Amino acid sequence: MLRIYLFDEVTELGRAAAALAASTLREAVERKGKAVFVAATGTSQLAFLESLVREDVPWERTVMFHLDEYIGLPADHPASFRRYLRERLVNRVHPGTVHLIRGDAPDPEAEVQRLNKLIRNEEVDVAFVGIGENGHIAFNDPPADFETDAPYIIVWLAESCRRQQVNEGWFPTLEEVPRRAITMSVRQILRSKRIISVVPEERKAAAVKCALEAEVSPECPASILRTHPDVHLFLDQGSASLLSPDTLKRYMV
Repeated sequence: MLRIYLFDEVTELGRAAAALAASTLREAVERKGKAVFVAATGTSQLAFLESLVREDVPWERTVMFHLDEYIGLPADHPASFRRYLRERLVNRVHPGTVHLIRGDAPDPEAEVQRLNKLIRNEEVDVAFVGIGENGHIAFNDPPADFETDAPYIIVWLAESCRRQQVNEGWFPTLEEVPRRAITMSVRQILRSKRIISVVPEERKAAAVKCALEAEVSPECPASILRTHPDVHLFLDQGSASLLSPDTLKRYMV
């Protein structure tokens, strides 16, 4: 079941999403002694992560997996998702175990196999994901692979995705945006017991509309979220601006 939470302010949205994330992590620790989560990056996650690090969570009993990373980008590059997560989450709360994607590994295929071996042994309690302007989840750009069972895969990035990275200020030019990435697959994201998706800003409105109102299809990867039993979608007035009243009535909490 998918639920929508609608807010006027991004900071309020971030606090609410973080509160749900924290309670999910605490409940998993209480239930099985540890909590396994997947962390996303990007400008859409900033308010959420800033609130999450302030929540009361037994972080030392958590295991963190990384959602996606560019191939060939060093860990200290300003656009590196490893750097993003270290600065905004890992170095502030110190999860007990951290599995980051080594995008600059000499053999990307071997890196994928390393990650796949690690995550296959874990039950993921909650995945934090966004939705891209082109409807992608993680780096699964349209048309996304809905069939691959492997937890992590190597993908080619669509130009629309790469342009979003430039427009958000992570890279100065399109030519500098890597063309390939390692990403968690769609099926692996769906294996998470709970998905918390934080999607603010009007520039995401068309993608949100597609995700909730179009046919479930690889052409709009985020539409697959409607097939998961426990998805919490946090929107602001901008990102929800194209949704029909019927859609809001159907999914609003």
